Amino acid sequence: MNVVRAIQQYVDKMITDAGPGMKMLLMDRETISVVSMAFAQSEMLMKEVFLFERIDVERSRERLKYLKCIVFIRPTRDNIMLLQRELRSPKFGSYYINFSNIIPRTDIKELAESDESESVREVREIYADYLPVNPNLFSLHIPSCLQALSWKPDALERATQGLVSVLLSFKFRPAIRFRAGSTAAQTLAKKVHETINKETALFSFRPPEDGAAPPLLLILDRRDDPVTPLLNQWTYQAMVHELLTINKQRVDLSGVNGVPKDLKEVVLSTEQDEFYAKNLYANFGEIASTIKVLMDEFQRKANDQRKIESIADMKNFVETYPQFRKMSGTVTKHLVLISELSVQVGRQQLFEVSELEQEIACRADHSTQLQRVKRLVADDKTSPWNALRLVLLYAMRYERHANCDTSGLLKLLADRSGKAHIVPRMLEYISTVARQELFNTVKITDAVKLTRNLIKELKGVENVYVQHECVLKGTLEEVIKGRPLDAQYPIMGNEVPYRRPPSEVIVFIVGGATYEESLAVHRYNQEGHKIVLGGTTIHNSESFVEEVLSATVGVPFKHSRSLQQFHQPPAGTA
Repeated sequence: MNVVRAIQQYVDKMITDAGPGMKMLLMDRETISVVSMAFAQSEMLMKEVFLFERIDVERSRERLKYLKCIVFIRPTRDNIMLLQRELRSPKFGSYYINFSNIIPRTDIKELAESDESESVREVREIYADYLPVNPNLFSLHIPSCLQALSWKPDALERATQGLVSVLLSFKFRPAIRFRAGSTAAQTLAKKVHETINKETALFSFRPPEDGAAPPLLLILDRRDDPVTPLLNQWTYQAMVHELLTINKQRVDLSGVNGVPKDLKEVVLSTEQDEFYAKNLYANFGEIASTIKVLMDEFQRKANDQRKIESIADMKNFVETYPQFRKMSGTVTKHLVLISELSVQVGRQQLFEVSELEQEIACRADHSTQLQRVKRLVADDKTSPWNALRLVLLYAMRYERHANCDTSGLLKLLADRSGKAHIVPRMLEYISTVARQELFNTVKITDAVKLTRNLIKELKGVENVYVQHECVLKGTLEEVIKGRPLDAQYPIMGNEVPYRRPPSEVIVFIVGGATYEESLAVHRYNQEGHKIVLGGTTIHNSESFVEEVLSATVGVPFKHSRSLQQFHQPPAGTA
């Protein structure tokens, strides 16, 4: 189970089936992201794809009859109308049309009527309607899916289509389970189940052999674990996303001092960057050591290249030059990233902030933790954002504690920023399940055992092992061991529940997944399991808070009446 490979196979097939010759790709805003996250442009050029255009932007109408046009678009109503216009006045010699998901027969008929020149050679569905982030992680890039804690209609339709596409790409007709008590998870499960029953021909896959359990689609709710997206992360990919933000595999470094012009934006792809693929789950200290090893290797090779004394030396240099240049770019890119992460860790005092976050998340010690939160929130060296996250974690953990002082912390926070209103909104966001179970399911250690191994070769870089475990880890443990799931995760439809553990699992989180959860899935897969994680989006703490604010618009203020004065943002703030 590899979502990147699944997308690559579909794209390879639609290009190969167009035959030899010069080709162009006509895409939309979303499918262009799907392709760019699976392939580098140089790889597409090797497949004889020399031109890329978007159907949903204004473009030249110059006739290019010598080019084959491979259309790859989502089957939306707007795209159908744009494609009809294209076919009425064809710009290219022939068209090979690929829809990223199921398309109604009525739309096919409309396209056929528009193709008066008979330039369309092929029309088909390929199920590549999701973004492949990592081999075990996909996103639907829906930044905000709920309003008043219920699905936005457009978001629900998109999530249904995306999940159906994932199932079809893996040829799964799964058992569907959803988080009990989550209306959002149940609604999505029902929509996917209805689509599977409606499209019986598409889902008529061979059943599992020897009475094995069918694949499992497990739909969860972000509201059941609001802690994980708020914690500082210490693995490479997660740190980059938290401190610099990864947007469809791209990181904007234009605001970083001293960055070369060609590194104002960098691409982080497991398919295009071997170093990144090997180290995206490495912790901060490990990645610092590894980048130093890479630099040492590069410097050794650079010195070797200078010793060109013969024709044979020159020939060897020419043959290795592309790999040499690629290695040079890799070293520079990751050195810039790790350097900026190190700067941010020091500037934001993240070791101290993260240690307190872990304490709050993993063990109850109200009096001590309250005093530490107060001190850090009042400290000007603590950024307003980190102060907010500490107050959010405290408020969720000690909401019902007899001596809870969230109100006092909010007064301190209000003096530092205009973000105090976010805390009561978060308390409205938390599900009933989270209130009952969240801080009881987190692994508790005897004491704070955050190991800090100073990397001697790189002064100032520390390696921190966090003790928090996301709720998903425990959930997957239940699934893998075949424990009864009916109470917490009811099955959708009339299927008879299988008591054997499924051999393949797709987990989807309504409200967004995180890279910490992706790491948990990765570790299970290393043990031989087959699990893929997806979400409406991939969160860092900032995007998660934005999700919470959007989801709680229109929610009656019920849970924290004493905080009502902080419920609305000050005038002029978001």
